[in-house]
Amino acid sequence: MIVIALYNLKGGVGKTASCVNFSYLSAKEGYKTLLWDIDPQGATSFYFKAKTKSHPGIKKLISKDANLDTAILETGYQNLDIIPADNSAKSFDIMLEEMKGKKNVLKNALKQFDGEYDFVFIDCPPGFSALSENIFSAADIVLMPVIPTTLSVRTYNMVKDYFKEKELDMAKLMCFFTMTDLRKNMHHQIMEQLFKDKRFFGNYIPYLSDVEKMGVHKQPIEEFARSGYAAKCYRELWIEITEGVLE
Repeated sequence: MIVIALYNLKGGVGKTASCVNFSYLSAKEGYKTLLWDIDPQGATSFYFKAKTKSHPGIKKLISKDANLDTAILETGYQNLDIIPADNSAKSFDIMLEEMKGKKNVLKNALKQFDGEYDFVFIDCPPGFSALSENIFSAADIVLMPVIPTTLSVRTYNMVKDYFKEKELDMAKLMCFFTMTDLRKNMHHQIMEQLFKDKRFFGNYIPYLSDVEKMGVHKQPIEEFARSGYAAKCYRELWIEITEGVLE
């Protein structure tokens, strides 16, 4: 089982759209896939029209004897299940409180899925916290979308510094460019600069309207615009990611 956390220190970088599309592509290829929406905004759950059922509560989900099966819903797509977000800010605060001073709460909770799922995707909230440290510990890959702008470069460097400060495995941090506009010289220059870091995948996601239309259709791009360029870019990037992960 491979755990991939879609993360960025800041919001608005295409993190959730990427999490939705990668998990869909994983399932479409026949991999048994689970998507856990931990971002309290619940955008991933919105895309899959997933609402919590009789939710056991965040505190029970991450307890030592947690049974995450009780929170899992089917998405309607073969091989793809979801644990929807609990949109209650109170529940999110409880999760943060439960994880203070603990690094492996989430990792231990996910162990029950070994052998049941091939991929687990986590849609993470932005920011640094006890939760993000737990996510970094639990994940095999911390997949970070980066817009090629000056502020995003600063954010990227802050995340790298955080990994070093917390003595986290830097090999987990893998990045890709998103919302890219190659008509802008700055985007060209920053991409060229960061590619030297050997942490970025060669394929990237351009700034395209089909990505924004996901919210209208409440579907992954493959479902409503499979022949479009955005879908092609996600497919090619996912192939590159899996080649690097499954080799």
